[in-house]
This record gives sequence, C-alpha cells and structure tokens, in this order.
Amino acid sequence: MKKLRIILWGAVGLAALVFGLFAYQLTQPKDEFVESTMIGQPIPAFDLRAAVADRPGLSFADMADGKPKLLNIFASWCVPCRAEAPQLDALKRNGADLVGVAIRDRPEDVAAFLEIYGNPFSKIGADDISAVQLSIGSSGVPETFVVDGNGVITYQHIGDVRTSDIPVLMEELRKAGA
Repeated sequence: MKKLRIILWGAVGLAALVFGLFAYQLTQPKDEFVESTMIGQPIPAFDLRAAVADRPGLSFADMADGKPKLLNIFASWCVPCRAEAPQLDALKRNGADLVGVAIRDRPEDVAAFLEIYGNPFSKIGADDISAVQLSIGSSGVPETFVVDGNGVITYQHIGDVRTSDIPVLMEELRKAGA
C-alpha cells in the first residue's frame, strides 16, 4: 500500500512538472524567424537553362560576378508569388538586380506569369527538379536571398516580399555590396 502511494505521488509530481514546463513555454514570445544554415556560405555550383525565351538562364558564375543580387525563388503556380510581384518591381526600380529561379515550371507557364505580373528579372533559370532550390536551403516558394558579389548568401527572406520588406532587403543588398 505504501509503495503504491509513493508511485502515485511520483506520477502526480511528474505530471505537474510536465504541465509546468508546457505552461512556461506558452508564456515565451513566439520566434517566427527561421535561421538558415546557408547564411555566410557560398551558393553551390549550378548552371540552369533559361526558363523563358527572352531572358538568359542562370549559373553560379552569374552570382559571383562582383555585384550583389537578389535571388528570388518563384513559380507560376505559386499564389504568394503573384502577390509579391509589385514589390519585386519596386525593388528593381530602387536599383536592385533581381535574378530568378523558376521551380518545377513549364516555359509557357513562366512566360504567361511574367506577362501578367511583370518581369523584374535580368536572368531566370529553370530548376526542373528543385535541385538548386534545395541546395541553397530554400524550403518553398517564394523565397528571396541576398547574395554578395562573391556568390555568398548573406540574407534570406522566407515568404512573399511585402511593402514593409523592401527597405530591409535594400539595406541587406547595400550591406552585401559594401
């Protein structure tokens, strides 16, 4: 009987400890930032064919040409990519050099997407099997990376670019060029 009482109090104590831990975690501020392991790392070597006829493809050599760039991962079938199109155009108007990687897309679909939503990209590579996307640490579309002139990723923006993100991306691009 005494042994059973000790086991029951032990179980109650353990449950109280677990409940206290859960309650503590609920009081902590939410951290929505996902830290990329690719920040500070060079982009792996790649060479992508052109995704559309009127823009050249994209390669590592393009990313390491001495000038910082914004690398945008997008797709014609991506709804948030449509929403970020005006902001990408604003970044281009502010002097950003944008290059794109079209993920698992057909050339005619990419061309139609760019016709409707605009084309802020100087080059667009076709990543048919998401090999480049995964190698740079991108987990979805859209995502935007700041890449310095040596081909090193210095910043990652997950999700669609919103108006409030433009100053942040321009500042990160400026820092990458310094």
